[in-house]
Amino acid sequence: MRMKKVVTVTLGSSQRDFTFETDFLGHRFQVTRLGADDDVNRAWELMRRAQSKADAIGLGEVADHYHVGQDTVTNRETRRLTKVVTRVPVTTGAKLRRLLQVHAVRWVQNHIGSYFNNNIVLFLSGMRNYDMALAMSDYTPNLRFADVLAQTGAPTMLTSLRQLELYARGSDLVLSGRPGEMLESALTGFKSRLMAREVARAHVIVGTFAELKAVGSAKNLAGKTVITSAVDEEAEEFFRACKANLVIDVSPQLFDKVVGINVLEAMILASLRKPQEAISDEDFHEIIEELDIQPRLLHPTGKFRDIRRFAFVIHPLSQEYIRKGFPVPKGTPKFVMNQVESLAAHLPPMIYCKMENIVSPTGAEAEGWLITVGGTPKEMLARSPEFTYRRLLAAAKMAEKLGAQIMGLGAFTKVVGDAGVTVARRARIPITTGNSYSASGALWAAHDAMKRMGLVQLHPVDKHVMAKTMVIGATGSIGSVSARLLAMAFEEVVIAGRDMKKLERLKASILKDTPNANVVCSTNYDELLGEMDMIVTSTSGAGKKILDITKVKPGCVITDVARPLDLPPEEVAKRPDVLVIESGEIELPTPVKGLKNIGLPPNVIYACLAETIVLALEGRFEVFTIGRDTEWEKVKEIYQLGLRHGMKLAAISGANGVYTDEDIARVVELAKAARKTWPTGGGAAPAKKKAAARKKKAPARKAAARKKTAPRKKASG
Repeated sequence: MRMKKVVTVTLGSSQRDFTFETDFLGHRFQVTRLGADDDVNRAWELMRRAQSKADAIGLGEVADHYHVGQDTVTNRETRRLTKVVTRVPVTTGAKLRRLLQVHAVRWVQNHIGSYFNNNIVLFLSGMRNYDMALAMSDYTPNLRFADVLAQTGAPTMLTSLRQLELYARGSDLVLSGRPGEMLESALTGFKSRLMAREVARAHVIVGTFAELKAVGSAKNLAGKTVITSAVDEEAEEFFRACKANLVIDVSPQLFDKVVGINVLEAMILASLRKPQEAISDEDFHEIIEELDIQPRLLHPTGKFRDIRRFAFVIHPLSQEYIRKGFPVPKGTPKFVMNQVESLAAHLPPMIYCKMENIVSPTGAEAEGWLITVGGTPKEMLARSPEFTYRRLLAAAKMAEKLGAQIMGLGAFTKVVGDAGVTVARRARIPITTGNSYSASGALWAAHDAMKRMGLVQLHPVDKHVMAKTMVIGATGSIGSVSARLLAMAFEEVVIAGRDMKKLERLKASILKDTPNANVVCSTNYDELLGEMDMIVTSTSGAGKKILDITKVKPGCVITDVARPLDLPPEEVAKRPDVLVIESGEIELPTPVKGLKNIGLPPNVIYACLAETIVLALEGRFEVFTIGRDTEWEKVKEIYQLGLRHGMKLAAISGANGVYTDEDIARVVELAKAARKTWPTGGGAAPAKKKAAARKKKAPARKAAARKKTAPRKKASG
């Protein structure tokens, strides 16, 4: 069989010329590279001569023709070079490059897992990579095209496919028939500085090696993802020096020698013995599948860092928090602070801090921004939910532009209105309230606290907790899940709230899942507080008094999940014999960088924030927890995912900070002493004992009443 010959003529250096032989698609090939050293006339002459010896010719490192939208932009210099070849097929590799680029984006997105979701992607030439940009737009709206800056020097970026299409349509008029390279070579220093700044801002940069080398450095490419083609030893060394995180080479390395896509397409044309226009996209797809062509993934630093990004919304819980965030004088009168509080609610969202260096034991990494909105719970409740929705959607838009791939709602923002449903529907990035992990963390903390206190016992047979527990606010999202989980483990669960019909529905649902559970509904739960060994408060009372702590049983563990807290410090101080936990906080797996004060110990975060981070680490960019009916399956799932990514229960915290072993021992000591004089002797609550007493006295009262109304007998004479 006659050996087929392919010649690739390139405007690159002739010092890199080569010739090699290989087998491809059932044929023996000889491939020769001829460099023209940036001399277009020499390239023209090389191509004219090569056609007499070659079966197909490739043309590389030239400005290609662009198919943008419904329009085609023809590069006249490239057309002149290809027109000289009349005897054999000639190609720049444009068609195969287009298909391989799209294939590479789809493959990496699926292979790594949602890798491009909401990435900021910079195309150094959007027109040359239009089809790749179209594919990328399925995963991120953050596309930026440097065509205007590169070709005209205008300090602007195109930020949508529509803008790119309009620019391409008018580019022939703008360039007035001159090759783009003439303008691209002008204003080099000015354009390079602006381009370098754009590279630093982006997460993914798409360009040829020559383009990347012109604007890239260790300052702006470190940790970034690069998409390019035909990465040889020189390019690998450059990306290694720049500490790029991942290089995606869309051209596969099918041979020992790295060749451009124009060479591969020329070899396909020679094999099929067809002109380029006679080969359809489907023909190329069949060949890609037959050869199992995949993009090359290169890790220049030797270690791939899979960094995911999140955002989380926080807000001031009271005027005191506003004082901490703004330079408000201490002696500011109350009426002035009220005005400041109202004004803060109207402020646009702002970045509070950026968290970095969150590394999972799996190797996944996360970084993200805490974004603050100004409304306190008081201000949010004073206005319609739409007022808060708009601020949260503005925060979501900010998060999207930053490149966050998921956003969590913190504190009262997840309570307002429909608890995240509207925000999730309107936002362009996934939203979660964190309620699943909040419920999990609350019970995790309560379980750990009760274990450390040692005041309750496990049943010797089925190991359920021989204790009684109450959930206040049980029909809420976190409360309902807490009630479901507690019903599986405790002797009795009291579900407390304001609406008996809702409580009864919740009870029926719990019994459907756990038929043997002992569930009691109560709208007047104060009388039952004295019986409880554990209480979970999960209301949206925004500072209203939820329970009378003086009625709580000594040694009771109260887990306060509400934000603002249901039990302020002054209430907690009334009962030193009760352990009040401010929900279950989570300790991050590695020392976090950049986290400002959020009212917790170093490296400790709220469980709702932890849910957002865990989902980011897992690459689960989805609406996970929204609405008021938190699914307990998700509570269990996020708990397991948290363990997988190294999340730990933080030191148990209360109103005055972290509880030490000595603090807990002191609570136990006081509780044991108080139970000796507790009205029920540590058993039934006073209310229950009174009820029992009333029950015993009832027959006597009835007898007395009967005696009082009976007719008197006459005395016998």
